[in-house]
Amino acid sequence: MNLRPFAALLIAASLFTLEAAPKKVILVTATKGFRHSSIPTAENVLTTLGETSGAFTVVDVVRGGPEGKDDAEVMEKMTMAKLKGVDGVIFANTTGDLAIPDKEGFLKWLAEGHAFIGMHSCSDTFHGFPAFIEMLGGEFLTHDAQVGIRAINQDPKHPATQDLGPTYDIYDEIYIFKNFNRSKVNGLLGLDAHPNHKFPGDFPVAWAKQVGSGRIFYTSLGHREDVWTSAPFQKHILGGIEWALGLKSGSAKPQDPSAVLSAAEKAAGFRLLFDGKTLDGWKLRRPDGTPSWLVENGMLINRLEHQKDKVVGHGTDLVSEAKFKDFIVRYDYLIPPGANSGFYLRGRHEIQIFDDYGKKPELGGNAAIYNVSPAALMASRKPGEWQSVEARMIGNKITVILNGVTVQDNVECNKGTGSHLDDNVDQPGPILLQGDHGEVAFRNIRIKELK
Repeated sequence: MNLRPFAALLIAASLFTLEAAPKKVILVTATKGFRHSSIPTAENVLTTLGETSGAFTVVDVVRGGPEGKDDAEVMEKMTMAKLKGVDGVIFANTTGDLAIPDKEGFLKWLAEGHAFIGMHSCSDTFHGFPAFIEMLGGEFLTHDAQVGIRAINQDPKHPATQDLGPTYDIYDEIYIFKNFNRSKVNGLLGLDAHPNHKFPGDFPVAWAKQVGSGRIFYTSLGHREDVWTSAPFQKHILGGIEWALGLKSGSAKPQDPSAVLSAAEKAAGFRLLFDGKTLDGWKLRRPDGTPSWLVENGMLINRLEHQKDKVVGHGTDLVSEAKFKDFIVRYDYLIPPGANSGFYLRGRHEIQIFDDYGKKPELGGNAAIYNVSPAALMASRKPGEWQSVEARMIGNKITVILNGVTVQDNVECNKGTGSHLDDNVDQPGPILLQGDHGEVAFRNIRIKELK
């Protein structure tokens, strides 16, 4: 009897069994600070997800004793000996400096090829242990009232976000972070404006990264019970867990925020005025002015001083080093509610940037040529949404297309429109971004000179 085919089947069956064996994880919900009421729901959801998916099994739960104030359980269950043979750990809504007996050894264990998965207030853990924050990728700073957001899916191919669509609508407690470095993470979910106050900036929501051979997945969502029980969130965290455990492929490589021209724009002769990463090619209008401009995740942002949700400071205008006579310029911008800013052609003719969504166009309204001509039609979008402009200037004539609608058509402009650099309106001049009025973000600024 030829036993080779039978032996081959046994080997194949053994390999299948090994491949199908669920990964082993320890679930940590211990707290030394605030203890979320959603923790029992989180424990149930994570245990059930492991069982129903077959991807992992929760071999132990570390709750930290009654009311999360007893260190003994953490010290007993999070030893290096207990971690041996375990594939990863999940920190679900943990807080404070947990009593892990060998914290450095724990981080080394992760870097050796094990998984770390963190949810919500995991980033409010180990504030006194910077190496943990470095491993995780960000540290909780604060939050405002719970709010509905539309998070941008920054990596639709990643297992944690592949089922969410281009954007993910959710109502939850949204964190603001410190010690976050986007150049060290692969962004999964994020916002281009503050979740509550809508001023522009880079506000991460979830990310993935690699530390040594270990994979790190973190989502800041999960404050509320109804978030934990929602199907989209469960797909989000299951995908992240499977990726961190090495069961699904996905990138941990940081995205490149560099601005790029389309092939058509390159062929047409456009060039970038903002590279998406630096302030190269730009200078403050007043060298001694407040340096209010910064770059975050591909955005050029005018960030002003706040007291709570109110802007109290003033910035400085930003001016391109290059000068232009006749040209087409394209740019996107985002403003918070009540914003007032401007984009100056040749540094002398302001295309107004203003929050007037749903109102009748006025001389000082959005896409007006300030003090000269109001927008012909209402084409403004809501604050907190990106808006796109194409402006053409030839001689003293200006055309403006806002969000695909022509709102200024060859309007004659023979004077500076206010706060302009000088009165030499027929001479080449720079692009000027108004910084002394309100907050604004720009991206994709590109220009084509006309001869």
